[in-house]
Amino acid sequence: MDTILKLGVPKGSLENATIALFQKSGWRIKLSSRNYFPEVDDPELSCSICRPQEMSRYIESGMLDAGITGKDWTLENNSDVEVVADLVYSKVSNRPTRWVIAVPGDSDITRIEQLEGKKIATELVNVTRRFFSQRGIKVDISFSWGATEAKAVSGLADAIVEVTETEATIRAHGLRVIHELMQSNTQLIASKEALADPWKRDKIETIAMLLQGALRADRIVGLKMNVPREKLDLVIDMLPSLNAPTVAQLYKQEWFSVETVISEHQVRDLVPKLKKSGAEGIIEYTLNKVI
Repeated sequence: MDTILKLGVPKGSLENATIALFQKSGWRIKLSSRNYFPEVDDPELSCSICRPQEMSRYIESGMLDAGITGKDWTLENNSDVEVVADLVYSKVSNRPTRWVIAVPGDSDITRIEQLEGKKIATELVNVTRRFFSQRGIKVDISFSWGATEAKAVSGLADAIVEVTETEATIRAHGLRVIHELMQSNTQLIASKEALADPWKRDKIETIAMLLQGALRADRIVGLKMNVPREKLDLVIDMLPSLNAPTVAQLYKQEWFSVETVISEHQVRDLVPKLKKSGAEGIIEYTLNKVI
C-alpha cells in the first residue's frame, strides 16, 4: 500500500493564500524559490507546485492524487476528477471569483446578443465557447496568454472574458462589465483512483475537513467572561452563538464563566453592552478551526 499522498499546491495568485490556509489547518509547507517540490512537515504528504490551469490534468493522469485548483479550470479542462470539498477563498477575500464579459467603456455593446460575429479574447476558451454555443450566439474566440484587458483596449478584441474579484483592474483599463459568465471558487479535487484507495481517501478527507474547519473559523472569534449569578440570564440573552454558550460555575463562587463563539464583526458592539450588564474579565481570542 502506498502511504504517501501526492498533493498539488497551486502556483500564482492562490499560492500564498493556500499555504497560509494549510498552516492554519496544521501543515507547514516551506517553499523554495527554485524548487517545485516544497517541504511539508507531514511524512505522509508529498507536495508539488503546479499552475491551477493544469492541476486537474495532472490529477486525472495520476501524476498527483489530489490538489487545490479553481472550479473554472476543472470545467475548462473537462477533467474526470472528483470534487472533495469546496474551499471558498482567494488572494483578496473569502468570496467566489467571477468570470465576466467586459467591453470597452465607449462600446455600444450592452447585451451579450450584440456580440454576434464579434471577436472575444480569453484564457477560458472552452467554457466561453460552451456559454455562447448554448445561447446560439456565434462569436470568434481567441486564446489570450495574459494582459487580456489590453486586447479590448487596443482593439484586438471587441470583448474579453476575464476573472475578477472587485472589478478594479477591469475599470482601471476603461472597460465595462456587461454580463457575468460564471462564478468560481477554489476546490480540493482528487482522482478517482486515489479515492478508491481506503488510506488515500481517509487522508484526503482529513485534509478536506481541516481546511474547511480553518475557513469556517475565519472572522469568527471566541468570547469568554465572568458573570455574577444575578446577571447571568441577562448576559446569556445577549449572546449569539453557534449552538449555546458554555456556562461553568467558578470554584466556591457565586460567579460563572461564560464562553461563546461569535462573528468578529459583532464584538465591537457587543462587548460594551456586556460590560454594562455586569460581565467582567472579558477575553476575545482567535480560532484556528471550527469543525
